[in-house]
Amino acid sequence: MIIKYKVSDFAKDVNKPAKQILDTLNEVGVTGKKVSSNLEEQELNLLLEKMSRDNADVDLKAFLNSANPEAAKAEEKAQEKKAAHNTKKHEKHEKHEKHDEKTVSLSELAKATGAKAPAKAVEKVEVKRENNQVTVDTRTVELNVARFDAKYDDLASTNKNANNNRRKSSPQGNKQKFSQRNQRQRQQYQKGKRETEAERLQRIQLEKARNAQLKITIPDEISVGELATRLKQQVGKVIAKFMQMGEMHTINDVVDFDSAALVAEEFHAKVEREKVVTIEERLFEPEVDSAEDLVERPPVVCVMGHVDHGKTSILDAIRATNVTAGEAGGITQAIGAYQVTVNGSKITFLDTPGHEAFTSMRARGANMTDLAILVVAADDGIMPQTIESISHAKAAGVKMIVAVNKMDKPTANPDRVKEGLTAQGIVPEDWGGDVACIPVSALKGDGIQDLLERVALEAEVMELRANPNRRGKGSVVEARLDKGQGPVATLLVQNGTLNVGDVLIAGTAVGRVRTMRDDKGRSLKSAGPSTPVEITGLTEVPEAGDQFEAVEDERLARELADQRAAAAKERQFASYTKVTLDNLFSQMAENDMKELTIVVKADVQGSAEAVKQSLEKISNDEVRVRVIHAGVGAISKSDVDLADASNSIIIGFNVRPDNVAKEAAAATHVEMRMYRVIYDAINDVTDAMKGMLAPKFREVQLGELQVREVYKISNVGTVAGCRVTNGKITRDSKVRVVRDGIVLAEDEIASLKRFKDDAKEVAEGYECGVTLARFNDIKVGDVYEAFKMEEYRE
Repeated sequence: MIIKYKVSDFAKDVNKPAKQILDTLNEVGVTGKKVSSNLEEQELNLLLEKMSRDNADVDLKAFLNSANPEAAKAEEKAQEKKAAHNTKKHEKHEKHEKHDEKTVSLSELAKATGAKAPAKAVEKVEVKRENNQVTVDTRTVELNVARFDAKYDDLASTNKNANNNRRKSSPQGNKQKFSQRNQRQRQQYQKGKRETEAERLQRIQLEKARNAQLKITIPDEISVGELATRLKQQVGKVIAKFMQMGEMHTINDVVDFDSAALVAEEFHAKVEREKVVTIEERLFEPEVDSAEDLVERPPVVCVMGHVDHGKTSILDAIRATNVTAGEAGGITQAIGAYQVTVNGSKITFLDTPGHEAFTSMRARGANMTDLAILVVAADDGIMPQTIESISHAKAAGVKMIVAVNKMDKPTANPDRVKEGLTAQGIVPEDWGGDVACIPVSALKGDGIQDLLERVALEAEVMELRANPNRRGKGSVVEARLDKGQGPVATLLVQNGTLNVGDVLIAGTAVGRVRTMRDDKGRSLKSAGPSTPVEITGLTEVPEAGDQFEAVEDERLARELADQRAAAAKERQFASYTKVTLDNLFSQMAENDMKELTIVVKADVQGSAEAVKQSLEKISNDEVRVRVIHAGVGAISKSDVDLADASNSIIIGFNVRPDNVAKEAAAATHVEMRMYRVIYDAINDVTDAMKGMLAPKFREVQLGELQVREVYKISNVGTVAGCRVTNGKITRDSKVRVVRDGIVLAEDEIASLKRFKDDAKEVAEGYECGVTLARFNDIKVGDVYEAFKMEEYRE
């Protein structure tokens, strides 16, 4: 029987080298074994017997003392003293006793006993006395069984005479039979002795195992095979335990900690939950900022509001520069981060786009800031993006200050603005609320100083503090791909200090800060809390809104970035809908839907996201717009190749294609469209979708005819003699047959004749002969309605 006890495991259990175990197996006649070979029960018994004989102790006391060397030494000295004492005593005893024979006469014996001895027997009887000391070694007693063969022969002969009628056999055969029986008895005796030795060693091993209980650690999830390895058990036994618990698993199945712990306890193992230390925990050491390390930091203010309500103009007035004129269509296309000084105090501003396509960018801006300036035009009032900005600010828990802009216009109505704010839960201070409403005019500069003073006051009340004496961390405001510098990211340092040369990780992007500039383009060596900077040196363009953090170990940072990239791919693959019986019908219907695939390239990451979301939002039930790639930087040949392979068009937003891309696009007939305003891109794609929509038709009435006569002509069919009472009838028009106001049929015209000639058209007031293609049940008085189906687009 195979007990699956490997040679290597046995060597480990008895604390012997595996080669020594293999040599011992060869000595007992077991050859061909390897370290990974399994031992059969008989082979294991032979091995244990051999090792027991080789390592046998003199007595039980020596075996017991083997565990305590000091006690063994003391016992050995005591035994030596006792042996020396016994030797002296024995020598003294031998002096008094003679080992030679002595002759004692009856007379002497009679004298000694006081009896009367016979005269004749005294000289003749002698008693010999021999004093010999005999030592018997009972440990190795060998019994010569062969000397009993003669007795067995006699018994066999007797048995032969008594049972002569049953069988005939020679004495030699009986002798052989009893010899074989004796041999079997000896083998059984020796075998029983070996099993006893094996059981004794097994008992000792079990006692040791009980004294040292197996301890294992199990993570939150573990495979069945790994669990069996940690338990030092066969996989089949572990699977059997799961089956007893009512769970069916294979070797590769993954089980949770609770199930694995229950099975481990069945094998008498002590279980501890394995603490998995992630790369983030090793890389981002938690740092607690003490109160003495915290210093005052500038507030970060986000300017939000509806499109074209004057957000950039207000920042323009604050910075005394003109940014709006340089933007396409006067619309802010990307997040801008600026820092200004007001009365000796610094304030950091984030300008977010107000167009509806930039919802995610507004949400990111609100999450990065301490205060939000909500710009509302006094002549427009509350608009959809105004409500959305209020929702973002509330969700982020940001304090709001309302700037009522365009107060210089004659149609300005600040009271209507306040009414709209109150309807959204924003109660102005003038009306008993806690939200300041500052009237300003960005064009004339009126109220700008009041707005800044209120921002400084709110920041002072909030007591904004940060620790500059730690590694920098914050958020990615914006990122783009520059042709000369590579990935360029605009960062907002929220805590700590970022230095040139620091290793930082932002999402899947990692790198060392090569250059660092402020919002005015000046080079910096370090940037403290609430400072917006533009850096280079990253491996790729990070996503806007990603958290960045400076780290110490660049190798771990790159490993974490690769891990995040792999997780992002898994999420992308998981987003694809798998076909199941439940969604099979919808998937089949979806395959019939037309699809417009687009490749989007933009100057900054935030704009690329906004264009992608806006384009995919205009999908309808018949045409689906799918952006297969959205990236930053100039349009390259790889983008053209992707568009060519996927039959897509390329939309560039504030970017241009290089010469190689232009040549590739011309050769492969890939359409490229460049835009500077997002409105134009959305409108053009919408128009392109209309060309892909399923055509729609409507009925156009041409005229009416009245049947005056019905003729049945062989080889022609039924011919209706009609008069055009209204409109006209054409050869390609369709006819609806109406009788007593009920439509009988719709058919096509097989022939239209004017007299005996074919006619293409018959006008009102004229007569004609009409033959229909299929319907023949024509009666006098029927009305033909002539019409045609016209395709149209909405």
